[in-house]
Amino acid sequence: MSYQVLTDSDVLKFTQMESIINAIERVFYEKANGSLVSPPRFSLETENGSLVFTAGAATGISKVTGFRVYDTYSNDDPGHEQLVSVFDSETGIFKGIIIGNSLGAIRTGAIGGVAIKAMSRPDATQLAVIGTGAQARTQLEAAVAIRDIKQIQVYSRNEQSRMKFAREMTEKLGIEVFPVDSQKKCVENADIVICATNSLSPVLEVEWLKQGVHINTVGPKSINGSEIPIEIASQSSVITTDSLEQLNAYSTPHFLVDTPYENNIVQLSDVVTGEKLGRTSNRDMTLFCSVGLSGTEVVVANEIIKLAKK
Repeated sequence: MSYQVLTDSDVLKFTQMESIINAIERVFYEKANGSLVSPPRFSLETENGSLVFTAGAATGISKVTGFRVYDTYSNDDPGHEQLVSVFDSETGIFKGIIIGNSLGAIRTGAIGGVAIKAMSRPDATQLAVIGTGAQARTQLEAAVAIRDIKQIQVYSRNEQSRMKFAREMTEKLGIEVFPVDSQKKCVENADIVICATNSLSPVLEVEWLKQGVHINTVGPKSINGSEIPIEIASQSSVITTDSLEQLNAYSTPHFLVDTPYENNIVQLSDVVTGEKLGRTSNRDMTLFCSVGLSGTEVVVANEIIKLAKK
């Protein structure tokens, strides 16, 4: 009996974004077909912090089950790590474990890639990124794996951060990433906009966006603050999320809950499978609200474990 124990260095070494996107796309087919078990996240709370668990099982195609756990303790001590444990869903046999924080960003990036594939214009070539953290990097990597991107612009309030992001992602992707000094300049010509910030106030305005744009939002989206304005939802012909169950389970409501646009939100899985349209024309504005589909971490971990074994 053997199993893999991998860390961040292994994840970064063995991850192939296109393979991860394909694995996530299969998860959405499982969700649509009823073979994905994906309950909302839950937490184990203590006086000083919490452990947050996401669990899931993809039993139709991937045939894996397992869980992820991470902490919300506020101290800066070393040793804050996420843990993803993978089991065979048919036999219950333990397959491996991944320890570290890289897998979560890769998983979210790949989900964003699936949304871009399902909802953005097939001829999209211009891309804008607002934010320069780990989520922005993996979202961009996934977008480039899906579309034939010719030009990339990035904005961050911190000039040094956007310069570093542009330099490092240009080297990694082989496509020049241009740092710009305003949000408007960043997004006004983009076919795809990725918002991956920590901002509780909108980082762009709907008037800046061109016709036919697709937006991925990864950052805050609650009634207490959102990185995108609600006007984007009002202008979007299609709004999707990866998990309506999770969107409706937050203790602080999602910013579209109890608005006229709540009933317009559809499952990304329905668009992936063709049950619903991702857009009706090249003039449509479309919006994907990432909330985190439970079970995807386990499927991604399983994919990386398989790549490591090869």
